[in-house]
Amino acid sequence: MQIPRLHPDTIEEVKLRADIVDVVSEYVVLRKRGKDFVGLCPFHDEKSPSFTVSQTKQMYYCFGCQAGGNAIKFVMELGKRSFADVVLDLARRYQVPVQTLEPEQRQELQRQLSLREQLYEVLATSAQFYQHALRQSQGQKAIQYLQSNRQLKEETIQQFGLGYAPAGWETLYRYLVEDKRLPAQILEKAGLIKPRKEGGGYYDVFRDRLMIPIRDVQGRVIAFGARTLTDDQPKYLNSPETELFSKSKTLFALDKAKAGISQQNQAVVVEGYFDAIALHAAGINNAVASLGTALSLEQVRLVLRYTESKQLVLNFDADKAGTNAAERAIGEIAELAYKGEVQLKILNLPDGKDADEYLHSHTSEDYGELLKNAPLWLDWQIQQIIQDRDLRQATDFQQVTQQLVKLLKNIVNSDTRNHYVSYCAEILSLGETRFIPLRVENLLTQIAPPAATYTKPVSAKKAWGGSKSHSPLPTERSLLEHAEALLLRIYLHCPEQRQAISDELEERDLQFSLSHHRFLWQQILEISSGDGETKNFSFPPDLISRLQNQFLEFGSEMGLISHLFHVNEKNQKEILRTPQVVQAAIACMDLVMLEKRYRHFLELWQQTDPEAEPERYQSYYQAFYAEKIKLQKIDRQRLFSITELL
Repeated sequence: MQIPRLHPDTIEEVKLRADIVDVVSEYVVLRKRGKDFVGLCPFHDEKSPSFTVSQTKQMYYCFGCQAGGNAIKFVMELGKRSFADVVLDLARRYQVPVQTLEPEQRQELQRQLSLREQLYEVLATSAQFYQHALRQSQGQKAIQYLQSNRQLKEETIQQFGLGYAPAGWETLYRYLVEDKRLPAQILEKAGLIKPRKEGGGYYDVFRDRLMIPIRDVQGRVIAFGARTLTDDQPKYLNSPETELFSKSKTLFALDKAKAGISQQNQAVVVEGYFDAIALHAAGINNAVASLGTALSLEQVRLVLRYTESKQLVLNFDADKAGTNAAERAIGEIAELAYKGEVQLKILNLPDGKDADEYLHSHTSEDYGELLKNAPLWLDWQIQQIIQDRDLRQATDFQQVTQQLVKLLKNIVNSDTRNHYVSYCAEILSLGETRFIPLRVENLLTQIAPPAATYTKPVSAKKAWGGSKSHSPLPTERSLLEHAEALLLRIYLHCPEQRQAISDELEERDLQFSLSHHRFLWQQILEISSGDGETKNFSFPPDLISRLQNQFLEFGSEMGLISHLFHVNEKNQKEILRTPQVVQAAIACMDLVMLEKRYRHFLELWQQTDPEAEPERYQSYYQAFYAEKIKLQKIDRQRLFSITELL
């Protein structure tokens, strides 16, 4: 459902009525400590509670992982849901009238909400109808299929709400429309019936099929998967896309698997409905099934919210078809795996079996052992590359090397890439350890070949590049990060320093270099009122609260700066030295900017041919020399060490 922009009055009313202790207590066991509450943080694994909830401030903060915000932010982060969706849910819970920015939008929102409630009701009633039909004489072949072919026990059949759609063309239609008096238009929107092309009326979409309810994370029926019990095609038929159901945003059995995924810190993704059902029946309760060949980013993010390790195991057949399916299923998540944002593993079951077939002849312990030993996706890819190759043959060696280089180039994390460079070098050395350094050098050269640059005469390089190097220091970014963060924290928590900070930044013409700090500063300026001149800006007393409210709709940026809104013991000590620390932080920002400009002009000068472009050569020389003089001046003026203060 596309939620219209909610009226600010509705948002404010929700914030007033939604008590944060009440909201958080649904997910975290809180204990009173002084005027606040403490508990184990739901956003990271910890043994000692560092998660605090302030009822007076209506805020939460974790001193372990720096997660923080208000009640709305808490539900957004925990459930990975949108701002408007959470506000709407809390409004229902606390009986807040929902207003939108436009009256016509308000009517449309109420209409959409009413439609969704009707769809939930129709689908729940249909699921009950199918379950009832399974127990009738006409459903005997479906029961026999479940018990004999799938070897499912009665408790599993009931657990997943399996049912049967009778063979008649209008059986469900007559029951829901004629007997239950439900609107035919709602059944059509739910994907249960279709209008006849000729003669008017409707017919059932699912006929003579085994029915598998598809549920959302809350356990509500939103669609159906239907398996034929005859030779009809397709073998499996899913509900169409509806207001409630989107195939690319849904995972089968996630409602039953989310607790297991959190406990095991791992999610298992299989191909079919019955693979997931069989795993749950065997006690492996962290399994879900995709509703298509390729996994979407929405599905991956949906399941990974329940695992801290971000470990995802794809379980497909070990035969050629299973290998191809695994490669297709990875789809969009390959980039996440290369970046290290998901720990992706591949489990190929032996003898070309799927999970359901494997468990017919093996125990859950056998499956668990295979799961434990499943290789990481990168290792699996390497094995696929070298499989059936003779590296002693020149052609195979060359082709394998090219494919390995292509793979290694995709790995973003440098530590991970270095590990796999060494691993691939060992493979290519064929057991000859003396060849490993050579193979490593060869792979590294192909992954990142050196760029050709214009070489400046040695005398010039010695004159300006060799006497005192201004190359980037390894700690430069961390020092700048700390300086900018400290300056912003002082600005937020020390109102008396705001004017001085604004004046200093304006006078020195300084900007925040890091994008997330720059973003926060822009929001601060927007909230402040004035005529556009920094020194004339007013500084609202509720600045932090207003910023946090504004950032609820900017999740990614908020994650990088949320820690600045809170002060711990260490921060408090830093802030107590505000005048000196402000000067040190601004001096650090100034120094870094000068360093960047110096290196920029020096590089341009070194790359310019003095004979071909004498004027440009002289201009760059004067520019970098001027920056060098400024750097030397700052060094002489500093009366204390920036690094000591920061």
